[in-house]
Amino acid sequence: MVTQRSPKLDKKQVVATALRLLNEAGLDGLTLRAIAKELNVQAPALYWHFKNKQELLDEMATEMYRRMVDDARDTADTTWQQRLLTANRGLRTALLSYRDGAKVFSGSRFTGTLHAVEMERTLGLFTDAGHTLAQAVRATTTAFLYTIGHVTEEQGVQPLPGERREGYDVEERARLMADFPLSAAAGAEIFEDYDQHFEEGLALVIAGIEARYGAGGESR
Repeated sequence: MVTQRSPKLDKKQVVATALRLLNEAGLDGLTLRAIAKELNVQAPALYWHFKNKQELLDEMATEMYRRMVDDARDTADTTWQQRLLTANRGLRTALLSYRDGAKVFSGSRFTGTLHAVEMERTLGLFTDAGHTLAQAVRATTTAFLYTIGHVTEEQGVQPLPGERREGYDVEERARLMADFPLSAAAGAEIFEDYDQHFEEGLALVIAGIEARYGAGGESR
């Protein structure tokens, strides 16, 4: 396919438009054709900047991360525990501001090296506390995966703040599962109060890291 560069189109415009359309259509409805239409260009013009949709998703995830870091520049965590709390709370907040934000982020590859700045800072707090690099990587990865998984499930119920998909009525679920009282009552713990449940889960992750590796890095 021969593509020509549009003089009125740049990569930042494409990514900004894609993120805006993401909130309207979701990841499944986000197509290069829809983005091109919004930008008033032919779809092949986008291939000058992105060979395929995955390359676009990589850049979208990078821009999401860039905005998240810009919003958190003033944080000054002094322990690895504080750092995990700050970073993962910030990540969740950032992902929740986009429909299917966790799905876009998951599996995407950052472009550039901006993420390395924050990674170096985080790993440094762990190694300064006496953890090995391997322990630091495993701890930070576990916390990250917890957050991605939590937000993925959360957005499956609440695609955006204030929205709730049909089929997640806790009271109706309890009636349908009346023969299984514990499972019925668990619905409120699974599908409501996501803020509280995220914080409790993140605290469990950090406590698990401390129990496994020790607060100061010694193995147990």
